[in-house]
Amino acid sequence: MQTVKEHLTNVSQIAASNGEKIEVGHMTYVAGLLHDSGKLSTKFKDYILQSVNDATYTPKRGSVDHSTAGGKILFEKFHKHNSNVSLRIIVELLCNTIISHHNGLTDFLSPTGTSTYLRRLKDKEIDNFDEIIGDFFNEISSLELLEEKLQHAEVELKSALYRNHQHSKSKDPNITITLLMKYVFSCLIDADRTDARCFDENINSLEQANNGNDFNLYYSRLIRHLDLLNKANTSKSRVDKLRENMSEQCEVFADRPSGIYTLSIPTGGGKTLSSLRYAIKHAIKFNKDRIIYVVPYTSIIEQNAKEVREILKDNKNILEHHSNIIENEDDGPYENNKTYQLARDNWHSPIIFTTMVQFLNTIYSNKTRDIRRFHQLANSIIIFDEVQSVPVKCIALFNESLNFLTNVCNTSILLCTATQPALDFVDKKLDKIDGEVVSNLSEVTKSFKRVEIIDKTKHDGWSTGELVTFINENLNEETRSILIVLNTKTVVKNLYKRLRQTKDAKVYHLSTSMCAAHRSTVLNKIKSALLNKERVVCVSTQLIEAGVNISFECVVRSLSGVDSIAQAAGRCNRHGEVSTKNVYVINHREESLNHLKNIKTGAEITNKILLDKKYGHVKEDLLSPKIMSLYFTNYYTELQNKLEYPIPSLQDNLYELTKGSNKYKEHYRSKSGRDFPLALYSSVKTVGDYFQVIDQKTTSVLVPYGEGADIISELNGELAITELSLVLRRAQHYVVNVYDFELQKLSKSGGLVYLLDDKVIALKENAYDLDFGVSTDEEGKMSTLTI
Repeated sequence: MQTVKEHLTNVSQIAASNGEKIEVGHMTYVAGLLHDSGKLSTKFKDYILQSVNDATYTPKRGSVDHSTAGGKILFEKFHKHNSNVSLRIIVELLCNTIISHHNGLTDFLSPTGTSTYLRRLKDKEIDNFDEIIGDFFNEISSLELLEEKLQHAEVELKSALYRNHQHSKSKDPNITITLLMKYVFSCLIDADRTDARCFDENINSLEQANNGNDFNLYYSRLIRHLDLLNKANTSKSRVDKLRENMSEQCEVFADRPSGIYTLSIPTGGGKTLSSLRYAIKHAIKFNKDRIIYVVPYTSIIEQNAKEVREILKDNKNILEHHSNIIENEDDGPYENNKTYQLARDNWHSPIIFTTMVQFLNTIYSNKTRDIRRFHQLANSIIIFDEVQSVPVKCIALFNESLNFLTNVCNTSILLCTATQPALDFVDKKLDKIDGEVVSNLSEVTKSFKRVEIIDKTKHDGWSTGELVTFINENLNEETRSILIVLNTKTVVKNLYKRLRQTKDAKVYHLSTSMCAAHRSTVLNKIKSALLNKERVVCVSTQLIEAGVNISFECVVRSLSGVDSIAQAAGRCNRHGEVSTKNVYVINHREESLNHLKNIKTGAEITNKILLDKKYGHVKEDLLSPKIMSLYFTNYYTELQNKLEYPIPSLQDNLYELTKGSNKYKEHYRSKSGRDFPLALYSSVKTVGDYFQVIDQKTTSVLVPYGEGADIISELNGELAITELSLVLRRAQHYVVNVYDFELQKLSKSGGLVYLLDDKVIALKENAYDLDFGVSTDEEGKMSTLTI
């Protein structure tokens, strides 16, 4: 059995190593050294002995609190009578990470004007507390060592604040402190889980990837691939030459130091490989730890990761992180959930593909499974693919996270899209954008022109029947492939049902109700049909717009934001096969956008721009950088009251709660009759409780498509930690995120099965359809498509 001293020593050292990446190693060392000091109590020792000797012993959750004691030691020794404000901040920050390391950070001050934090550190009685203090300073550390570490930590705090505020003097330091606390918390959580896993598996330390060697190998393989590609294209098209030129610009740009840069390559311009070339070269030159691709949808992770794996010839170390398969691993005592918690991937890989949801959850969710990855973002390169997809309500929080990562964590940020959002226009803006990779952007955009945008909107809108007629009329010898992108899954499904009766054409359907592996199968079938010059019709939601390397001869796009129209246009004549092809913009009268207010706002602004073009008030092309800037400026102005994540029930916003609300301090004063006694007053737990990137809560459900059925069977058996980790990685391709109302329907119809002590939810076969994916209204058909 591992002793408490061994565990605290190991965790403090691992946490210090994690913290050193951003020069906060003394902070993280103290957090690691104190986090489990409550285990020194006689009561906890008795609890462990009883658990070992009696397999039927199931203590009540929280019956033995071993996390409060470490925070209480620090608080009583270094906060009570200390007038040094910066040292008090350090102690308050560290105490929160220590007392919260099993259940997520707690509020310093809650919206109710109360403080669970203070109750635990000042008022809660700890059994055998004097014994714990004595044993800690006799066996684990000296008071002098803690004092020395905290003095160094004070310097670390001031340095971090200076680095994040040198570009923005008006920035509130409290939001920086909150993000720094989350970083320290991440270091502690990962160190605690890492040491526990090493002990459970009887190894000295987990294998650490030498990413520097990987990047050198990756670079040589990428350059070899590009050279072969260039040699193969002996008769290069205009688009091929432009792609090659921008790839070379990315190579040169990689020599610039860490910062926030934009890469505004037009759609179809080879953004994935160009950004990869920049990232690998930059990682080698500046000794970066990893490259993280953040994409808007799970639908494109598999495609991009597969392409990168094939080029870099590495199937082992390139991680795809789509969703949290285990939804509720934070629930219940740690000892009862240890296997699931230790099995989670903590993003050690050299190249990671993940979603915007997972990126933002890593920083703002209060789940330990998410925040454990935060420190891995430091000293990395983060490429945001289609950055315009940042949810409107998250704009302010997103910008603050990028400022912190760049200024404090030495992270390089690349904002990739053909439709750059005006992130430096909003009130809570990016501190600075250090440059655009493409040197002659206006000329490049004109040179990349491959489509004509044709306004086909009409006063009363288009019905599904009219759209079917229009598609059949335009599907001919001259136009053999058409992509239709609509705003809602319902109209997509209805149109597909009508169109699949079309003679002499293959008709396909794509939506987020299908798992990634399923969508990949359908996309491969579409690509094969396109290659064979067959007649093809594809009906899709907007998931096909971001990063899917596919080219149709005609695109029909339902009215939406200019950025979405531009992305849809990127799937038309993508490789410049002919000079120009048509993209038709229509307005579908059967689409209900009342619950999609941001899409509705974007569509209204686009409609105004189209009207201005119609009457000659606007001369520029709809896809020009000037129109894109105009669109986003109007879009964010229209939605400015939503950019800081408002919570109507609190009459406040999550941005304000992240740094701390003065309103709650007043509430505390009126209730208690005294000033709030802490320097920090952020409501970090409340932020985590309310924060969700997608407006409606979703749950990850494993589906029985293809290998998914085998994975469901494997999760029904007994798996060791390492085996479970591998199975969960494989399962990423066979997951669909379903809304609560869908989950309730599936549960009511008996379409769900629960695995791993109810921690994983899976679908039964009759709840998944090979045309539409997750089926809540009718029995799914698992035989209509050859897998």
